[in-house]
Amino acid sequence: MRDFSGKTICSVLAVLLLALCLPGVAKAELPVVKFIATGGTIAMKIDPVKKAPVPAISGEDLVATVPEISKVARIEVLNLSNVPSDYMDPERWISLQKAATEALARPEVAGVIVSHGTDTLEETAYFLDLTVKSDKPIVLIGAQRNASESDFDGPRNLLNAARICVCPDARSKGSMICLNNQINAAREATKTHTSDVETFKSGDYGFLGVADHDRVIFYREPLRRQYIELSQTTLPDVEIVPMYGGADGKMVKAAVAAGAKGIVIQALGWGNVNIPMYEAVKDLPSKGIPVVITSRVPNGRVLPNYGFIGGGKTLKDTGAIFADNLSPQKARILLMLALQKTSKAEDIQKLFDK
Repeated sequence: MRDFSGKTICSVLAVLLLALCLPGVAKAELPVVKFIATGGTIAMKIDPVKKAPVPAISGEDLVATVPEISKVARIEVLNLSNVPSDYMDPERWISLQKAATEALARPEVAGVIVSHGTDTLEETAYFLDLTVKSDKPIVLIGAQRNASESDFDGPRNLLNAARICVCPDARSKGSMICLNNQINAAREATKTHTSDVETFKSGDYGFLGVADHDRVIFYREPLRRQYIELSQTTLPDVEIVPMYGGADGKMVKAAVAAGAKGIVIQALGWGNVNIPMYEAVKDLPSKGIPVVITSRVPNGRVLPNYGFIGGGKTLKDTGAIFADNLSPQKARILLMLALQKTSKAEDIQKLFDK
């Protein structure tokens, strides 16, 4: 065995320390995080002519606002689009799913960040949670204040998303939403305030964790997750029809006449409608058009409880599907994906029960 002198050991240590300090050496050892920019307020500035926020900055521009992110990960930017999230649709979801899947398949990629407008962010998050098969995290971020405002919240959300992506505890938690340091599960999160930076909440279930100042901490895991293969390049048309005092069912009939392959009813309470709405939907399941019952109440499950005409029990007897505690917009996504393979109520109900 060779005998190393104290002088030799000091020389080796000096070389190692020098290597760690060299530009690019330590950085090369950092994991890669793919940043897919799609637009939203986080990519907007005040237009001097319109005097209002409009799409204005790229993913690279946003990364440049957070120089400290280079100490967390090597960020690769893909500018997939730059649109308000009000413009997001199934076609854009499918493109985003493909880009995220391709990125996560690379061994060196620790996770994916998606910047997105907050208006439909919860829908995109749930779509990705259902259709991307990977243990690596997808973290969706947005901003409630645009880049022209002095307290622009986009940079903080981007930095926290990168920290979450490289956190080992973030694996197997699917798609998550992170704004204002708070981490929400895709299935449960919803926007609760039009302008407050603490807008995303998870109702009765609470946050998954927090991106705190010193570290990322998770307190629970999302157990109700499932994977549905994206087998078509376009998704079946599904419409959401709200129930309200005096609803007459005309919108259901119009949706069916326009070619809807499924209907989601935003019902009341435990999942109840009036007689005109009941009459509009009662024959649809037998005609191969699934009807999914949700509620406009933000918390709790829908259940076939009441027996009056239009009550949940009578809707269930027609073959309607009950959406558990999914919001109407998320129930629509799950129904669209289910309809790729089946329109049988019993098969679709199993997906909603998972």
